[in-house]
Amino acid sequence: MLTVGLFPNLKKAQVDAVLHKIVSYLTERGVQAIIPCETAEIMQFSNMVCSTVPLDKIDVALSLGGDGTFMNIARNIAAKKIPVCGVNLGKLGFLTEVELSEIEDALDSLIAGKYNIEERLMLETTVERLDDSIPSTLALNDMVITKNGYSRMIRLNLFVNNVYTATYPADGLIIATPTGATAYSLSAGGPFVAPSAKVMVVTSICSHTLHSRSLVVSEEDIITITIDDTSADVVLSADGQAAVNLTPKDKIMIRKAPDSARFIRFYGKSYFDILRNKLYRGDFYNQ
Repeated sequence: MLTVGLFPNLKKAQVDAVLHKIVSYLTERGVQAIIPCETAEIMQFSNMVCSTVPLDKIDVALSLGGDGTFMNIARNIAAKKIPVCGVNLGKLGFLTEVELSEIEDALDSLIAGKYNIEERLMLETTVERLDDSIPSTLALNDMVITKNGYSRMIRLNLFVNNVYTATYPADGLIIATPTGATAYSLSAGGPFVAPSAKVMVVTSICSHTLHSRSLVVSEEDIITITIDDTSADVVLSADGQAAVNLTPKDKIMIRKAPDSARFIRFYGKSYFDILRNKLYRGDFYNQ
């Protein structure tokens, strides 16, 4: 029996109706749906299997929300090698695969196994700090090192494979995966990158120089960043959702994560279709 894990963002206005529709549709077709117990209680699913989400029992995962919800789920289940499909309840929904009008067709394809799985690079960051232990952090889109609050411009030293590469007087640095190239990095002037490219992109934020350009390196390279300012107030964020306060003597090391995120992609859709329809048309501002 196919088992589908449902991970809704309860803050989305339409999530109640969409979740009930999906559960009914799957149940009628003999598919087991699993949902976190706290979510099942809030949504009043008395006839549904609920648990603390035993990931080993899930065949596929459905993210119900926007890109932030999708990224959070994709990171959390990557180590279990469970593919995730996103249903867009947000605005842009660049990472999510399914729009509301496509839900039934998408569920039929999931049940029939008619989909591809794309493996996407994730980043792992470790912070080396004297006399302290900082847990490693994962990101699907990007790692961002930036000034905090009203701090002045900062100076960041970049090393690739322990070779000094550049010093950036800027508001910060973005280290993006191909998936994250269409997010913050793009807004800061970075390039579009096909998701199949095995690279990382380094883009500065408001760099105070006339020659700053994005740097594209191999996914196998190790990026190291140090803070060249003893008074700087600097933070590290992962996918814009987790932050670590940095100190001037910290060494930030960013590399390919041991696990990849697994995206479900249906036949007939491509990255370039989404790129054209979502970004070039400006859907973010029209919705």
